[in-house]
Amino acid sequence: MPTLAKQANSLFNLTLTPTQSAAFDTYAALLAEWNTRMNLTAITDAEGIQTRHFLDSLSVTAAMPRTENLRLIDVGTGAGFPGLPLKIMFPDIQLTLLEATGKKLAFLREVCTQLNLSGVEFLHARAEEAGQLRDQRASYDVAVARAVARLPALLEYLLPLVKVGGYAIAMKGRTAHTEIEVAHRAMELLGGKLSTIVEVCLPDVDELHHLIVVEKIAHTPNLYPRKPGMPSSAPL
Repeated sequence: MPTLAKQANSLFNLTLTPTQSAAFDTYAALLAEWNTRMNLTAITDAEGIQTRHFLDSLSVTAAMPRTENLRLIDVGTGAGFPGLPLKIMFPDIQLTLLEATGKKLAFLREVCTQLNLSGVEFLHARAEEAGQLRDQRASYDVAVARAVARLPALLEYLLPLVKVGGYAIAMKGRTAHTEIEVAHRAMELLGGKLSTIVEVCLPDVDELHHLIVVEKIAHTPNLYPRKPGMPSSAPL
């Protein structure tokens, strides 16, 4: 299997330093270790972690603005994907990891401690709650999520957190175009506009991945996000 550094370079034109490569190795080891005690991921083999977690996360760089001190929130981060790989790659990102499960946040804190990562905030909340917090709402250049919800609900989680001129990035698989078709009303109500769809082909993965990029062009009405559970049970 080619190294992560080689694949990141060939796929996304990213150059990993030896220190960054070592950080990913440590991350993978911690993931495997903690996964024996709690359910972090069903993917535990080294090749799967490299491709389906690390490379998949780094694919976001194909759609992400490259401004200095970018403020990014990873919504429903789980075991840290895609937020932590992006932070390892671009240390100047101001990263917030949003996760509703306390045990997963404990894992994320340990990874950041072991990797000596600074500029990372941990937010123990549901996305619907975070979007109504004064210090979180309309505060981010980018809000990103992977495998959290279908697009109409996901946009209600993401767009309230993004400042006007920023972007929501939804990581999707084969259902991307179908989900976009049913999300136009949500986009309009929440102040978003479809910017682009980036196709991502990962090595030895049959399913084409997609990055749905939605620009925040207007303020999100104060009503949104609605109370926990409503975005998914009654999508816009």
